[in-house]
Amino acid sequence: MNDKIVIPDQWQKLKQFTKARVSLGNVGTGLPLSEVLALKHAHALAKDAIVTELDVEDLKRTCAKLNVPCQVFKSKAQDRLEYLKRPDLGRRLELNSNHTDIEKVDIIFVITDGLSATAVNKYACELLGIILPEITKKYKVAIALVEQGRVAVGDEVAELYRADFVTVLIGERPGLSSPESMGVYTTYKPKLGLTDERRNCISNIHADGLSAIQGSTLLKYLINRSFALKLSGVDLKIEIGDILENKKSQ
Repeated sequence: MNDKIVIPDQWQKLKQFTKARVSLGNVGTGLPLSEVLALKHAHALAKDAIVTELDVEDLKRTCAKLNVPCQVFKSKAQDRLEYLKRPDLGRRLELNSNHTDIEKVDIIFVITDGLSATAVNKYACELLGIILPEITKKYKVAIALVEQGRVAVGDEVAELYRADFVTVLIGERPGLSSPESMGVYTTYKPKLGLTDERRNCISNIHADGLSAIQGSTLLKYLINRSFALKLSGVDLKIEIGDILENKKSQ
């Protein structure tokens, strides 16, 4: 298409502040072809993200390098289609005789695919590689990889490990500007049946969002505050000033 027939939007300058689809311009009463194709491409990436698989073998190899015990679990969802249709099955574990030697830990890190395994494959071990060397000096930790998992599956994993705290690293619902975004959910004293007000969330860890370093800084803050106050969720007030102060002192 000839760019000369595209009429620029008067708010073009807004593009420097956001990845959202703003100031697209127009061709007559329609959008420029380039913008239509870009939208279709973004939509295809988001659809692909939903059906990607957790790279269990690669994650296991990386976890071994971190010198942290790691076991693999599956949710009750038998395949991806059932996982997408039955969110409740993704919240429960399918246990078998392979799950042995589960020792009590202070913190269990749960890595699960959620709705974008690509994000988890890309960022989970990077974040853990930053935070674990420091966390393991103070707490006993383990890692659980869960295929076809939802956020709440972390509560059942935590009960198995009799953990005081669970951190769930999970692929977030893909958007048209961020198909590879990872979220981190934390819960103090997790157990089956808890609802979301008991959790804290760090969202948007991806190339154009929070970096793994920023995510690990926030996660370390939540861990320390939760253990100090013995709570998590809406009752845990996050003080940005404290986070910035702690970062300066590092």
